[in-house]
Amino acid sequence: MSSLTPHSQVALVTGAGRNIGRAIALALAGAGAAVAVNVRSSVEEGQSVVDEIVAAGGRAILCVADVTVREQVDAMIAQIEQTYGRLDILVNNAAVRDEAEFGQLDYASWRHAMSVCLDGAFHCTQAALALLQESRNGSVINIGGLTAHTGASHRVHVVTAKAGLVGMTRALAHELAPSGITVNCLSPGLIDTQRHGAAPAPNHHATRTNLVGRRGQPSEIGEAVLWLAGAGGRYVTGQTIHLNGGAYLGG
Repeated sequence: MSSLTPHSQVALVTGAGRNIGRAIALALAGAGAAVAVNVRSSVEEGQSVVDEIVAAGGRAILCVADVTVREQVDAMIAQIEQTYGRLDILVNNAAVRDEAEFGQLDYASWRHAMSVCLDGAFHCTQAALALLQESRNGSVINIGGLTAHTGASHRVHVVTAKAGLVGMTRALAHELAPSGITVNCLSPGLIDTQRHGAAPAPNHHATRTNLVGRRGQPSEIGEAVLWLAGAGGRYVTGQTIHLNGGAYLGG
């Protein structure tokens, strides 16, 4: 597994209780980072990730906070600073995944997608900015999605919010580069993840294929985060990197 440089880095991963967020947290911890595992309500899942990291000899804390509420985000960043004294890597992974026909999509659901995906990334990045600047080796990684680039039925709120992350990534890359902070967007697609209860797979999964002929694994997203946050990714900023087995090429 890749190692981070320096070894003592500290990372915050939002929405880290399951699936891609969990895999990112485990990858970062496995490479030597101390990890703040953020969840909003799935406390048991978040604590399970923390326990797994600690059992493997790593360092982790649970940060329960709603990324859409600035006061809670500020308290989370203060908790990280009090515990570790620094923050070098921010992974904005928290998102919503529900679907609805546009004609039936209520405004509250539209706003909720914007709040979690975009407002959450805004709050977390701005609240963490002073610590990231102190690092001089900071990395912000926004987790986007395939449909932000291809579109998809029944997901206009999610697609729009995820597409907004691309613009945010480009703008912040310009602004934060003088502080030694890189900002990039990882865009996963067709990943083998578990959904709550009986929730179905997204509609576009039934019709979309890729070139490699399989679903991606959450751990593969974690490895991409390691590269971007580590020494190998320091010359990369403002980019959207697609991880979907070639689905974006016309699958």
